[in-house]
Amino acid sequence: MRGKILLVRNILVGLLALGLSGCAAVVVGGAAATANVAHDRRTTANFMEDQQIYLKALSIYNEDEALNQVTHIDISVYAKQVLLIGYAENIEIVNAFSQRVGAIPGVRNVFNEVAVGAAPTLGDGTADSYLTARVKVALFDVKIDDFDPTRVKVSSSQGSVYLMGLLTPTEANAVTEEVRFVSGVKRVVKLFEYLPQ
Repeated sequence: MRGKILLVRNILVGLLALGLSGCAAVVVGGAAATANVAHDRRTTANFMEDQQIYLKALSIYNEDEALNQVTHIDISVYAKQVLLIGYAENIEIVNAFSQRVGAIPGVRNVFNEVAVGAAPTLGDGTADSYLTARVKVALFDVKIDDFDPTRVKVSSSQGSVYLMGLLTPTEANAVTEEVRFVSGVKRVVKLFEYLPQ
């Protein structure tokens, strides 16, 4: 029985890793967004507002040719808070982008976690995607009544795992403890919005 569970888990990790890579994410994006709304604790209006912020930030990034040449930045938005992770050749261009994102109407905070250094290799991107997938699978092991692991937004960069979501303190602590022990996790950064206990 344990062998079957491990097989299913490994298949799920593989599928999640594939779904997290570029084009596949675009293809399944609409379906994923629809599924997420059903489980999300944000209102539909708040969910859509986060999507609009994300699209505006992505547009700013894609339209800036200089930014594209010297950075690789991933953008996540939850509860009007924007997380920027990835790599850049210099801090000035990242700070300028962060300020432009912060000026998008509705944005409450920008967490600029972009590392300054050399451009990522294909292996780095694959490792980040695989780590994110392993963390998402590990969240199914959180044993709290009515906890839904799909309510946690997970992003990874260079072994750091960033967690966003609308959780109770008990859920947030349990999630953090579970993630800490996932192989490959070097650091866990909690960016949760907290519900009353």
